[in-house]
Amino acid sequence: MDPAQPAAPPRTDPAQEARARMVDALRRDGRVRSDTVAWAMSAVPRHLFLPDATVETAYADSAVVTKVVAGVALSSASQPSMVAIMLEQLDLHPGQRVLEIGAGTGYNAALIARLVGASGAVTTVDIDEDIVVAAAGHLVAAGYPDVVLVTGDGALGHPPGAPYDRVVLTVGSADLRPEWIAQLAPDGRLLLPLRVRGSQLSVAFDLGADGLLRSTSVRSCAFIRLRGAGAGAEPVAALGTDGWSAEPADPGTPVPDPDALRAAVDRPGTEEPLGVRLSAADVWDGLGLWLALGEPRTLRLVARGTAAESPAAAGLVAVAGARATIALPGTGGFVALVQDDAGGPARMRCHGDPGCDAVARLGALVDVWVAAGRPHAADLQLTAFPQGCAATPAAGDCLVELGSATLLVEYLGPVA
Repeated sequence: MDPAQPAAPPRTDPAQEARARMVDALRRDGRVRSDTVAWAMSAVPRHLFLPDATVETAYADSAVVTKVVAGVALSSASQPSMVAIMLEQLDLHPGQRVLEIGAGTGYNAALIARLVGASGAVTTVDIDEDIVVAAAGHLVAAGYPDVVLVTGDGALGHPPGAPYDRVVLTVGSADLRPEWIAQLAPDGRLLLPLRVRGSQLSVAFDLGADGLLRSTSVRSCAFIRLRGAGAGAEPVAALGTDGWSAEPADPGTPVPDPDALRAAVDRPGTEEPLGVRLSAADVWDGLGLWLALGEPRTLRLVARGTAAESPAAAGLVAVAGARATIALPGTGGFVALVQDDAGGPARMRCHGDPGCDAVARLGALVDVWVAAGRPHAADLQLTAFPQGCAATPAAGDCLVELGSATLLVEYLGPVA
């Protein structure tokens, strides 16, 4: 080499650079808060778990669907920001034993393995053998061959490896399965996307000496649903055949007269201003969850496909490729929250003839939410009691019945 010539700059690895940018962005957004989670996400090569994706796609802050059957997504690589949030909620330490339900690509198991170290142990379970086989290959390629992979129904956990210091689900559940709790070590933590009155919440529960689960952290989330024995029923009623549907906040409260609701969709009427601006998160998981907890008749109204482009969907918020809002049925229709995409105060819009009682009830609940400081999912405290145990809610609290447990739902801080 001619000493007069400057040395060539070191060659850079595009994947490593993209990974560094991803972690920097997650730190700036507050998704990554600890040095340990930043260290793990900086070390594990996500692109090796998505071999069919570009480097840009692998390190973008987006979920990547990896298995679709009959048009339904059955598995995916979770959005990195959600992965980071859940790793922070897990609070992992070297030497811990962890059970993951929902192997996906194997990426999350690799991150967990990185954090618990060689003295720890990670087992990941998936219901589909092809997903397990692919995840195993990804883990070996990325340098994590010691993760134990199991093909089985995650609703049952994995008793041979119990007890676990942490049990984490990367699929949504409508229940707290007793198998997961039974396989937790004393003082263990269960983290799962739990359906609560129509909202999916990433809840970190700690197991107390009294056998009760108490939340230490609650965040909004969106995950593919658990399959197998724990799948549960999907409490959604189709409103006709053109893409409209309604989901009751309380699965025990059926959708009233779907035909009449569908007819009311096409009869938008008077609007009343609410005097507040609402984000999509407010409509769906802030105010929306507040309404669903305070009024069991609350419906989540969703327009998909061509219905989402119809005039009746104007003012509904964009949610997961659809248009959606919260509605309260009345005697001959419903009243719904609407919010223009460009901003401006939110409104209550009558469809059909819901009656003054529905309008007044919805307006009163919104007023109380505003007076309480516009609480969101992160302001919740959840306590899970085994089915049959007495739980007495205080004023402003709510009991939510799951298949195997009763949730006491409280809002932290003063509630008017």
